[in-house]
Amino acid sequence: MNPQEEETQNGEDETAMQDSSAIPALLVDPTQLPQRISQAQVKQISPSALAYLGDSIYELYVRMFFLWPQQRPEIYHRLVVAQVRAETQALHLRSLTPYLRSNELEIVRRGRNAATGRPKRLNPEIYQQATSLETLVGYLYLTDYPRLTELLQKLHLETE
Repeated sequence: MNPQEEETQNGEDETAMQDSSAIPALLVDPTQLPQRISQAQVKQISPSALAYLGDSIYELYVRMFFLWPQQRPEIYHRLVVAQVRAETQALHLRSLTPYLRSNELEIVRRGRNAATGRPKRLNPEIYQQATSLETLVGYLYLTDYPRLTELLQKLHLETE
């Protein structure tokens, strides 16, 4: 690559990073992991385990979303916590529901039914919806990464 092309590419990268509406890609495409999980294995994973995975993937996505513009760590924390709390996850699930395919709706249903042990401060329905979103994220991360990215880009993450 010549210096002019490199400069243009770097300029575009910086512009994209400065644009707060730019949606971050997740760090690791699961197809690039050294150990892949087969479809048969995915079907054997419990909804609770998918929610466990989905919780981490969702939080990583949200953390990456708020990396730009640069902030103090306590501001990052406040922004992320506001998005990963159950009430916000429930809202996100409701906003995504019209876009979900029948197999995705089935995963959401399974996640809702698997939600147990909710914190006392939460309405059971909110907790079920949040767990359903996490289950869907975990499932799509393992089975259809491009679809996961497409759905995450539909979320309206709020800065305040």
